[in-house]
Amino acid sequence: MRKDAPITLAVDAMGGDHGPTEIVSGAISAARQWEIEIALVGDPLAIDSELARHDTDGLRLKVVPSKGVIGEDQQPALALRQKPEASILVAAGLVKKGLAQGLVTMGSTGAAMAAATVVLGTLEGLPRPALGGPIIGLSPHTVVIDVGTNLDCKPTQLLSFAVMGGVFATLFWNIQDPKVALLSVGSEPGKGNKQVRETTELFEKSPINFIGNIEANELPTGKADVVVADGFVGNIVMKLTEGIGSSIAALIAERLKNNLPDNQIVDLEREIYTVNNVVETHGGGPLLGVDGICVIGHGRGKAESVHRAIGTAKTSIEGNLVGRQSDRLRQIQTQSIS
Repeated sequence: MRKDAPITLAVDAMGGDHGPTEIVSGAISAARQWEIEIALVGDPLAIDSELARHDTDGLRLKVVPSKGVIGEDQQPALALRQKPEASILVAAGLVKKGLAQGLVTMGSTGAAMAAATVVLGTLEGLPRPALGGPIIGLSPHTVVIDVGTNLDCKPTQLLSFAVMGGVFATLFWNIQDPKVALLSVGSEPGKGNKQVRETTELFEKSPINFIGNIEANELPTGKADVVVADGFVGNIVMKLTEGIGSSIAALIAERLKNNLPDNQIVDLEREIYTVNNVVETHGGGPLLGVDGICVIGHGRGKAESVHRAIGTAKTSIEGNLVGRQSDRLRQIQTQSIS
């Protein structure tokens, strides 16, 4: 795509808890702010009904029909075969055909990963993609990867996560030579299970800027720019952070009742919730390692989150995220061999 060519994004209008209502609303505001073209993929009648509720004059919006939605309760691989015209598959197909430069979905993470992997493929040398990004609000420039797409990982996979997380940190926050740490039960060398110990040895021999192991209590400090874990551990960390944040926000609101004005309590509760529910409040993050831009948002995300997720996709396209990942992976592989 030429640098001066307009961006077209495929948006899965049916995904998430609030599709198509909130998805369409967020897409409209994003199209208005950035003057990009958005292909809303889904049930044409439902999407047209939502579009009619907004002022869309002058906006570059189009509707691309699809049939069916893959839910969180469905097994992704099976659902892809049973629903070949589902919204996430049609959206991925638009990217594959070059009719869109990226896709955004607030739907099932498993379905999005499966569709992106099958339709777009992965970068050379990568068997599976990974999902990661800033999940700790107190350390907004720390990438945690993976957060749920790969539950069992080999050390070589974790090295690829470190590389992709580093590319993310450089692109989005301009962090050069990002500091990489491995999440473990202790910061001392030799601590952790077999996977962690073997991965530590591999990281130490690689050209990445490895600073050693990091414990979970250090995540909010910003000690590392990229924190690597398998998806099982990473997802637990993310969900625990979200749950504790929500509970603390509710507890503080209850304790401050009758001691502060209601509006101040609401503001404080919202701030605490936002800091600890980064994915939901900040839109979503790119699926790393696929040969195309695929941004996955939080299923509970509403219009503002959709707007931000589209902004993340736009930044990923303009910053050549896919090409930079591919180049860095090739560089690391070459240096590791030599």
